[in-house]
Amino acid sequence: MFDFVRKHTKVLMFLMFLLIIPAFVLVGVDGYKSMAGGGATVATVGNAKITQEEWDFAHKNEVDRLRASVPNLDPKLLDSAEARYTTLERLVREKVMAEAVQTAHMTTSNARLARELQQNPTIASLRKPDGTLDMERYRQLAASQGLTPEGFEARVRRDLSLMQVESAVTGTAFSPKALSDLALNAFFERREVQVLRFSPADYASKINPSDADIDAYFQANSALFQSTETANVEYVVLDLEAVKKTVSVNEADLKSYFEQNASRLSAKEERRASHILINAPKDMPAADRAKAKERATALLAQVRKAPDSFAEVAKKNSQDAGSAPRGGDLDFFGRGAMVKPFEDAAFSMKKGEISDLVESDFGFHIIKLAEVKGAKQPTFEEARVSLEPELRAQLAQRKFAEVAEAFTNGVYEQSDSLKPVAERLKLEVKTATNVQRQPLPGAAGPLANPKLLEAIFSTDSLEKKRNTEALELGANQLVSARVVAYSPARPLALNEVKAQVRERLVASRALEQAKKEGTEKLAALQANPSAVAMPAAVTVSRDAAQGLAGAVVDAALKVNPAKLPGFTGTDVGGQGYVVVRVNKVLPRNAVEEAKGKQEQAQYAQWVAASESSAYYESLKQRFKVQIKVPAPGAAKTAQN
Repeated sequence: MFDFVRKHTKVLMFLMFLLIIPAFVLVGVDGYKSMAGGGATVATVGNAKITQEEWDFAHKNEVDRLRASVPNLDPKLLDSAEARYTTLERLVREKVMAEAVQTAHMTTSNARLARELQQNPTIASLRKPDGTLDMERYRQLAASQGLTPEGFEARVRRDLSLMQVESAVTGTAFSPKALSDLALNAFFERREVQVLRFSPADYASKINPSDADIDAYFQANSALFQSTETANVEYVVLDLEAVKKTVSVNEADLKSYFEQNASRLSAKEERRASHILINAPKDMPAADRAKAKERATALLAQVRKAPDSFAEVAKKNSQDAGSAPRGGDLDFFGRGAMVKPFEDAAFSMKKGEISDLVESDFGFHIIKLAEVKGAKQPTFEEARVSLEPELRAQLAQRKFAEVAEAFTNGVYEQSDSLKPVAERLKLEVKTATNVQRQPLPGAAGPLANPKLLEAIFSTDSLEKKRNTEALELGANQLVSARVVAYSPARPLALNEVKAQVRERLVASRALEQAKKEGTEKLAALQANPSAVAMPAAVTVSRDAAQGLAGAVVDAALKVNPAKLPGFTGTDVGGQGYVVVRVNKVLPRNAVEEAKGKQEQAQYAQWVAASESSAYYESLKQRFKVQIKVPAPGAAKTAQN
């Protein structure tokens, strides 16, 4: 049978061709994908569909974008059910808004698109000195986003159209001051309260569980008492520093590099000058400019007659507030540091010389040249100390891509050991013991990276002790690791953790007791407000919680102001229970004008966001949005 297949390959390929082509003709590429399982519909917006394949592709792009911007982000967070569902919701929103744009017949004109592109700072940076756009760099910008220039412009045009739809709602959102004041005053309203706290710590010393209690708690909660899963690993890091160590810089290359960078290395000529400035900006009336020039001319005559008095004259007469106290001294400066008329004059003068009047946009200058530092070209020996590491870094950067490929191939091809690739590339095999699946607080280096830890604790790595793939953990940094020994988590015996079990049991019972007593005291106070002595009163609000948990403040603010004193109790989790007596309702404190305006602006944004959200929800109903995948929370609830 197999002999027949091998001898008649061409005939079989022709028969397959005859079968496949009609299938494409009948159902098309999309239909073929659908039959292959990639076309499952996960959401619909009107007649438009979002497929599983489209969702997967969009989420992959989102994950790649986030990993590029935050390299150490835990991959599990990126690929969680919640993160994937967020991507789906974004796709749905894009489809809904696109339908709204189409239904409203909103378009973006070429002129509006051109104006937007001209104002884009990224595109502005691509302009040549003559103002024209560098098309090659523009293509590269678009390509970095997976687009052609035409596709990039189409996306900008689409975004502008979407903004028109959204701004029709958010741009017309209006919140009168009277309404915002009413809402903000209610939100920041104060309450005079008395607080009783029931903390587990106050009950712990009274709880003394027996050995039988401890044993029963251990048996019921044995999953809480397990050893930590750990691994001993070897790992190799390839980075720019490692490549630098393998790069040799010979004398000929260094001399050639020195000659290529001679102009950059030479110290530029600098000059030190003092000046006297008489202000005369360009917009000064002509008569006033004439008076300023007349005054400057008189000062010029004065300093030329007595050059040694220049500093004293500058102190008394110069209108440059920065240099006048120093006798007009401007210290050393190079070309490009001063306005052109001043620079041209200063760099054409001789030491000790006093210039004629120099007119600039600031006014009239009288310049005295004090010192000249000529341009200096360092010798090869003087420059080599800084040039050698510079050249070595450049050569290492060029070599890195080549070495990175060898590293990636090496750890894969000889996956049972890191030593061959380390020896070949002159890298160090490092070791670490008791590595855990999650990075420890304060950990640094490759073994603090969630991406590497996930690879180390993968099934393939743990069971087969293979090298992980070469992982890019940062710019010019690749790492591969290998598990040498693995200790899985195991249930611990009671005698190993008896102290911990007792501590947990005491904490659990103390918490129960605190909450029980708290609820009992609340009931007693509700029946008789004077039944329990209360501590001194404090005033709380949302912006001044006085150390109370947010849930406690919210509960106090919800007490009916018509029935005071009022009582409320709040379970604060592991911290126990809090009972609050509300005595008075107080208006918020007076707000400074500047803060009031800031709050009103913030409130207006809340109103706009609320209206935008309501508008989007109405669009979802209008376009009959259906998300066919349950939200992660809903799925868990259904399972329970």
